[in-house]
Amino acid sequence: MSKNPNYISTTNACKLCTPLGAALAFKGIEGTVPYLHGSQGCATYMRRYIISHFNEPIDIASSSLSEKHAVYGGGANLKLGLMNVTKKYHPKVIGIATTCLTETIGDDVKMLLDQYDKEVKGEKPTMVQVATPSYNGTHMEGFHDAVASVVDSLGGTGGDEGTNGGLNILPGFVSPADIRYLKEIGEDFSVNITILPDISDTMDGQAAKTYEKIQSGGTPLSSIANMGNARATLEFGHTMADKSGGGILARKFAVENRRMLHPMGIRASDRFFDHLSQLTGRPIPEKHKAERGRLVDSYVDGHKYIYGKKAIVYGEEDMVVGLTGFLAEIGVMPILCASGGKSGKLAGMIAKATEDLLPEQPRIHEGMDFYDISELAESLGPDLLVGHSKGYPLAQKCSIPLIRVGFPIHDRMGGQRILHLGYRGAQQLFDLVVNSCIAKKQSDSPIGYSYM
Repeated sequence: MSKNPNYISTTNACKLCTPLGAALAFKGIEGTVPYLHGSQGCATYMRRYIISHFNEPIDIASSSLSEKHAVYGGGANLKLGLMNVTKKYHPKVIGIATTCLTETIGDDVKMLLDQYDKEVKGEKPTMVQVATPSYNGTHMEGFHDAVASVVDSLGGTGGDEGTNGGLNILPGFVSPADIRYLKEIGEDFSVNITILPDISDTMDGQAAKTYEKIQSGGTPLSSIANMGNARATLEFGHTMADKSGGGILARKFAVENRRMLHPMGIRASDRFFDHLSQLTGRPIPEKHKAERGRLVDSYVDGHKYIYGKKAIVYGEEDMVVGLTGFLAEIGVMPILCASGGKSGKLAGMIAKATEDLLPEQPRIHEGMDFYDISELAESLGPDLLVGHSKGYPLAQKCSIPLIRVGFPIHDRMGGQRILHLGYRGAQQLFDLVVNSCIAKKQSDSPIGYSYM
């Protein structure tokens, strides 16, 4: 892995702020309102950013701290905000994420919540709190830490008896389409699964006649309360901290935790389906075997259009790992893998994902921004960029296609409906990569062509 430059400034970061990830994780919990303990600007920025990708409304409450509170503390505003959210939204849960401001001034949120519980009479929603200063990580740390806090606070061995003996799936930050697909797979294996978080409806809902203050959907609280009774937890990703949701369930309730790569591409999806077959005692359904067979056939059909193409992959660390393994599998050469994250695990996981597929490992950089990526791209000569919309200026500069995946996608419709996982997701990604290469060749040709 190459060394990062010897300066600390960031230009156009390849990451997002930590509490944004926490807010999205909380949106995947039934009846939950995300609440930022910090300035109003943080909540406004995050709402706008999230809405642009999902094309869905999202309310994020805020304690709206000002300069005065930076000196005297934000306890009073935190309590007043919680009272207002309870009165206006009637949530079952309020997910409280701290921002840079409140973490820097040292607000003791746990103590303040204990005071609030004693001071305010009557029925109150459950409070789940997570520390998410942006200078301490990326949106993925915020996402995973929020999931871990939910599991630690609400997970147990009670709740809905119908989910006993089922499976927990902690998919990480994937699309609503991915989550709906995971649910379908669970049904096909005839196993009850608890997916945490579940943004499949809350962030990709149906048209409604009236505005819902809290969108229906999300992981049921009864299912979360029963996660300790599951046979096992399947946790996607290897770059999160050891104190993850799956780790907490293993420690508190002895639920086996199986960490795995995101099932992107044939090899990683094979491992995922093998785990499901082993844990449920059921064979892989014919429907999914057929999807795999069609995927293999398409690899053969499209290989000549993409073999040897060079790609730069960027984004969230675990997404980069999954995409790199998929690209290597289809014959595309990843030449640079970059992320704003700093887990220290990216290089090792990419080596695992691309084992026996690449003649040499790509350049791998953690803590990167788009200024650095752009500088490296000039000498590497990529044919493709693979990542979210923030790479568009670089794609324009290099005159190469941008394969839009992950989050955020701000310049195209349907970011929330992109399927990344499993054989079906690999099929969609493969077609997208091949057709982008064909379109580039057509546009570069002085005469074009009509037949492949």
